[in-house]
Amino acid sequence: MDIRTLLRDNIRSLAPYSTARDEYEGELGIYLDANESPYENGYNRYPDPHQKALKRRIAEIKGIAPEKIFVGNGSDEPIDLVFRLFCEPGRHNAVSIVPTYGMYKVAAAINDVEMREVPLGTDFSLDADRLLAAADSNTRLLFLCSPNNPTGNCFPTETIERIIRTFHGIVVLDEAYIDFAETDGFLGRLDEFPNLVVLQTLSKAWGMAGLRLGLAFACEEIARTMGRVKYPYNINVVTQRIVLEELRHGIAGQVDEIRRERRRVALALAPAPTVRRIHPSDANFLLVEVSDPQAIYERLIEAGVIVRDRSRVPLCEGCLRITVGTPEENDRLIEIFKNLQA
Repeated sequence: MDIRTLLRDNIRSLAPYSTARDEYEGELGIYLDANESPYENGYNRYPDPHQKALKRRIAEIKGIAPEKIFVGNGSDEPIDLVFRLFCEPGRHNAVSIVPTYGMYKVAAAINDVEMREVPLGTDFSLDADRLLAAADSNTRLLFLCSPNNPTGNCFPTETIERIIRTFHGIVVLDEAYIDFAETDGFLGRLDEFPNLVVLQTLSKAWGMAGLRLGLAFACEEIARTMGRVKYPYNINVVTQRIVLEELRHGIAGQVDEIRRERRRVALALAPAPTVRRIHPSDANFLLVEVSDPQAIYERLIEAGVIVRDRSRVPLCEGCLRITVGTPEENDRLIEIFKNLQA
């Protein structure tokens, strides 16, 4: 597959903005080229627009070449960028499962792209045939989230692989929660699929949601084009510094604890009078079906515990989404549920 043929004509011919740091890439000298303040305070210089040091470190951790990495302002930036790269407004369309992460649909609407939503099964299973059948000659993007938000489940590897191999456009596979799953995901197989974009994040397992840094992994052509289309300084200097420092520390211990707590909370909530069902989860949250979601949601707020009411989301009727917290936070949650009456 020639990825360039899928790019919008104006994107293929785009002359990207050239920054002062593009023209001079050295690190020594007196900088009089970018109209910055000369007074050093740690923030007076523009950040590296290509995040080279950050990409090198991420490449070491993920085992992926830096040239195949795009660093975004949260995962929402690459989600928006794939529409701008591949979809002509008012002409092309995209396909997505439902329920899933809501930003895919929002980004589609912002870019004037029709989003065709294909419901999961009542057990949150993925029907590849229905998903592929929703596409036509104007479909450029197909979105999957695995583990999925808000359902929490991973989709079978063979089903995802079939979709990637069959779809004649770009498959965006959002693996924001992959660190909490038992599967390795598709990042290690990126070279097999030139039409695959894998999204990951530092907001979940890495604990850096406040820094807003998302990752897109793709073939060099897609990653390079994302870099040409993005705003020049999309990752500020403070974020780059802090993330580089935080990436020196491992996350295995915290991930293991969240997995243990996920199991413990699920077992403890299951017999509670108001709990009807706890859906299996491969993420850092549980989707819990309860007897009266609005009343229980409000009762939890009164007790100082904030969860998400997902009861109005298709296929999630009656459900609350509960993030796995610290052991102490989870103890409080369990105590409240035990005292709630159906």
